[in-house]
Amino acid sequence: MRYLSVFLLTLIFVSCKNEGTPQTLKNGTYRAVLEVQDNQELPFLFKVDSPTTLKIFNAEEVIEVDEVEYRNDSIFITAPVFEGYFAATFDGDNLKGEFIKESLDRIVPFTANFNEDVRFPKSPKSPTSTSIDGVWEAVFSQGVEGDEYIAKGIFEQVDHFVYGTFRTTTGDYRYLEGIMDGDIMKLSTFDGAHAFLFTAKVTDSTMEGQFYSGNHWKEPFVAKRNPDYELPSADSLTFLKEGYDSIDFTFPNAKGDMVSLKDERFKDKVVVVQIMGTWCPNCLDESKYYADFYNKNKDKNFEIIALAFEYAKTEEIAFSRIDRLTSKVGIDYPILLAQYGTSDKIKAQEKLPMLNHVLSYPTSIFIDKTGKVRKIHTGFNGPATGDKYIEFKAEFESFVAELLAE
Repeated sequence: MRYLSVFLLTLIFVSCKNEGTPQTLKNGTYRAVLEVQDNQELPFLFKVDSPTTLKIFNAEEVIEVDEVEYRNDSIFITAPVFEGYFAATFDGDNLKGEFIKESLDRIVPFTANFNEDVRFPKSPKSPTSTSIDGVWEAVFSQGVEGDEYIAKGIFEQVDHFVYGTFRTTTGDYRYLEGIMDGDIMKLSTFDGAHAFLFTAKVTDSTMEGQFYSGNHWKEPFVAKRNPDYELPSADSLTFLKEGYDSIDFTFPNAKGDMVSLKDERFKDKVVVVQIMGTWCPNCLDESKYYADFYNKNKDKNFEIIALAFEYAKTEEIAFSRIDRLTSKVGIDYPILLAQYGTSDKIKAQEKLPMLNHVLSYPTSIFIDKTGKVRKIHTGFNGPATGDKYIEFKAEFESFVAELLAE
């Protein structure tokens, strides 16, 4: 039924209301809003440079979009790499429609108002803002068995404007941007795949709030100020089961060839196996870094091979998403299709039974020249984490160099 809804929605959008010159986006800034649960608004800003190009902004992140299509009175906007797209009609200079992810049967109401450039407006009578600048020890879904997890909030506040992220043991929530409105924190991000909103009531030492992901998920979180807080090591969370010292798999590439670590290409080389998905923003951040590193080091007995776990409903669609990622990012290392139809981590672990679990997308497995697993790194500290991203790159390059020297 949800597919039928999307189909009917598309038919409505492409129905011609005006046989004259079709309307296009005006150059300038738009304030977009996604409607999430509890009547909350998840805002982000984008700037139109031409009728077919725009940029989405999240703090320091700039996402360049060049897939803007007009069909009669309707507009379709697709962010790079990911499958989600906006389908909308014009309401004067503004837009009204939905953000759609067909593989997950998700539709989120969406509006965008032209010539507005304030992400979160501050209440006119709001008192002096509480500061959240610094490090916070956080717990999400506290006390909920199976859902509870820890995080580290890292924030910078300038006047009432706030920038930063939450790091977890499996990755980060990327570039968050927002405000402190008195004692209320509001942060959001939209990257083409994930739409996140965090709201919380804050004191000098505590915060308590809600985390919204699109309009399909929300969970509570609490945090306390703790400048010395650190998360557990990402190198100890995923490991080989007793009796294993290597991994083995055989999965197809886009040509239908079955590829294995036993292939001649990987013999006597240092190999990094990347567990990922084309739908995953943290995986995209990691893939950009890995693609650049691989291009600089592929002639040094070094290989990367990615295993994609896709929620696309068919093999054909899954490979099309892999091809889109490969071409957009410029990835020269092979990406194999390990699973489609679900990104469930339990099913992913069944494909790699020598692992204790697949805890995170992405996960990186480091293999030495003899085929032995030397380290497994869970998650990825992306550019939004600042110093942690720099630290990850230094550790990655140092460890690879150590393996190559053996």
